[in-house]
Amino acid sequence: MMKTMINVVMLAYLLFAGFAHSADFKVGVVDTERVLREAVPAMNAEKKIEREFSGRDEEIKNMIKQAKELQALLEKEGAAMSDAEHRNKERELTALNVDLQRMQREFREDLNLRKNEELAAVLELANKAIQTIADTEKFDLILQEAVYRNPKIDITDKVIKQLAADKTDGKPDSKESK
Repeated sequence: MMKTMINVVMLAYLLFAGFAHSADFKVGVVDTERVLREAVPAMNAEKKIEREFSGRDEEIKNMIKQAKELQALLEKEGAAMSDAEHRNKERELTALNVDLQRMQREFREDLNLRKNEELAAVLELANKAIQTIADTEKFDLILQEAVYRNPKIDITDKVIKQLAADKTDGKPDSKESK
């Protein structure tokens, strides 16, 4: 593993050493996480997901409130209830909690799935914007992930501005995505 890592580093060094002699070599770095937070399509996707899931979120909140009220009723008036009525209320609370846990689990799974779908679409748009910038400004290399990025070569702001300028409203071109 270490030998492979050394070989990769040496190969990268040799490649970049050759490019370093060329005065025209142009490198850029993009902070993908920042693009996914600040770009217009990313913010539109977030709002879209919030609207899409707000109804289910409200339903879950109502169920939580209902379970708390039933729990409070059992604690407050449980001793005054008949055994049958007390058992029925406990069964009702148990069933409500089971349904609530199922709904919360499904909600989280569906929400994560939709977020991943929307983020994939935003990343596709970001990659197209990066390609446009690379072609327009004659970049030789653009990296999307780096441990360290010098602000002089960070083109994240350009990518965010390019995405804002695109009139795609956060959706990939249907012709190109097929």
